Amino acid sequence: MEAQYASVWERNSDVIPDKIALICGDNEVTWKEYDDRAAKLASLLTNSGLGDNSKVGLYLHNSNEYLEAQYSVFKIKGVPINVNYRYKEEELIYLLDNSDSEAVFFQSCYAEQIESIKDKLPKVKLYIQVDDQTNETLDFAKDYESAISEYQPMERQERSEDNIYMLYTGGTTGMPKGVMYQHGGHLKGMLNTAGAWGLIPVQEKIDVDSVALEVKKLADEGRLPISIPACPLMHGTGMWLGAIIPHLVGGTVVTLPNLGFDPDGLLKEVEKRKANNIVIVGDAFAKPIMDALDKAESEGSPYNLESINTVISSGVMWSSEVKQGLLKHHDMVLVDAMGSTEGGMGSSRASRDNPAETAKFVLNPGVIVITDEGELVEPGSDKTGKIGTSGLVPLGYFKDEKKSAETFKEFQGVRYSFPGDYAKVEVDGTITLLGRGSNCINTAGEKVYPEEVEEAIKRNDDIFDCLVVGLQDDRFGQRVVALASYQDGKEIEEQELIAFTREHLAGYKLPKQVLFVDEVMRAPNGKANYKWAQETAEKELT
Repeated sequence: MEAQYASVWERNSDVIPDKIALICGDNEVTWKEYDDRAAKLASLLTNSGLGDNSKVGLYLHNSNEYLEAQYSVFKIKGVPINVNYRYKEEELIYLLDNSDSEAVFFQSCYAEQIESIKDKLPKVKLYIQVDDQTNETLDFAKDYESAISEYQPMERQERSEDNIYMLYTGGTTGMPKGVMYQHGGHLKGMLNTAGAWGLIPVQEKIDVDSVALEVKKLADEGRLPISIPACPLMHGTGMWLGAIIPHLVGGTVVTLPNLGFDPDGLLKEVEKRKANNIVIVGDAFAKPIMDALDKAESEGSPYNLESINTVISSGVMWSSEVKQGLLKHHDMVLVDAMGSTEGGMGSSRASRDNPAETAKFVLNPGVIVITDEGELVEPGSDKTGKIGTSGLVPLGYFKDEKKSAETFKEFQGVRYSFPGDYAKVEVDGTITLLGRGSNCINTAGEKVYPEEVEEAIKRNDDIFDCLVVGLQDDRFGQRVVALASYQDGKEIEEQELIAFTREHLAGYKLPKQVLFVDEVMRAPNGKANYKWAQETAEKELT
C-alpha cells in the first residue's frame, strides 16, 4: 500500500482503537471515533464532488474539529488548506481563490465573514459550519455535527504518495503562497523527525504496517506521547510538530479551546493531561509561560511539570535567558528548531546541563550556506550567506513558477530550498542565524511584509507616504512600526490611523506604533529607503 497520512492514521485506529487521539476542553475522542468521524465527513466531501487533489479550506481555531476535518480531507486524497483565522475579507478571498478551494470548514463565529465573501468564491461548492454557540447555521452551509450523524463512513481506499500536500505561508508581496510537497515525501520527513525524537525507530521506507507495529508497542509500554500545540494549528510549527508527528506514532493531541494564548490555562492542562510535549513559537510564548511559572512559585502554588520531557519551538527567536528561566522550574529538553515551511535548517537543544546560545544552531544533515556570489561559506570565515536545505525539498510554490525557480534550485548537482534566511558559519560548524535577507518582519511567529502594511496605511486620505519596519520587542520578537507623512493640510491621530488600517489587514499586521515624519525618505528612483526608516524608528521609539 502506498502511504498517505490517512493510511497511517487508519492503521493506528485499528491497533489502538480505545486510546485517546484528541482532547479539547472536556471533549475526548478515541482513535476509533477519530477515524469514524473523519470517514463520515469524507463521505460528505465525496458526495459533494470532491476527490483527488481537491483543495479544502480549514478556517478554524485549534480544536478537535480542525484535526478531524483535516483527516477527512486526507481520506479523500484531497489537500487541506490552512486558513489564517485573523484574515480579513480581501485576504480570505485571495487565499481561498488562489488555492482553488472547493469546500470550506469554518468556525461559527466567522459566519458573517463567510456570508460576505461567498459570492466572490465561485469555485467553492460546499461550506461546513462548526458550531461554537455564536451564530445560527447559515442557510447555505452544512452543520458539522449533522453531517457526521447523517452520513455513513466512507470506505477506505488506496492512495498515491504522489498526491500533493500543501501548506500556505507568507509570500514576498504579503499574500500567502502554497508550498507544495509530494505527499509521500512529506510523510517520510515527518516520520524521520519522529525517529530523531526517539519516538519510534527511523523508518528506512514508508511501511504502514511497520509503523502500526511500533505504535502498538508504544501503547503496550504506556509510552504514547501526549502533545499540546500551544501555537495555532494553522501554521506549520503547530500542525507539523504539535499534531502530525504525535499522531503518526499514535499519540494524543490536546488543543486549548480558548482563542488567544493563556499560559496559566496551558500549564493547568499540562497538569491535568500529564502532557509530555509542548510546542510553542519562541519568546512570544515562552516568556509568558516563564512569568506564569515564576508567579505561581512565588505564591506558594507551583505548577507540576513532572510529565514534561520536551518543549519545542520553531519560527521565531527563543532567547537563551528565557530558556534558562524555564529550566529553573523543571529539567527538560528545550528544542529550538530553525526552519521554515520551505525546509528545516538546524536545531539547538538546551537542558540544565547543556545551556544554549541565542540564535546558534547545529546544521541538519544536507544543509549548506552559500554567499550571494554562489560560494560555500567556510566555517570561521565571518562571511554571511543564504541557508540552503536538501532532503525534504518542496516541489515548488502553487501557481508561482517564478518564485519557485528563485527559491528551489540546484547547487553542485543537488536540489536545495533557499527560503531567504541568512547566517554565518562559526568555527565549530554551528551557525548563527541573522534573519531574512528581505525586510520581512517576524512578530510572534507571524510573517508581516512591510509593503502590504504600507499600502493599507496609504489608503487613508490623510496619508501621503509610508514605510514600515520591525523594531526589536521583548515579547513578540519584533513589533510592526510605521513611519508616515501627511497629505498637505491633513492630519490624523495615531490610534485613528491604526483603527482605519484594521479594516484592511489582520490584527497581527497592524502597526503597534506610528511615527509621523515631515517626509518619508526614498531613493531618487522611488525605491524605499528602509535603512533611513529603521534608523529613524530606532532613534525615536526605542
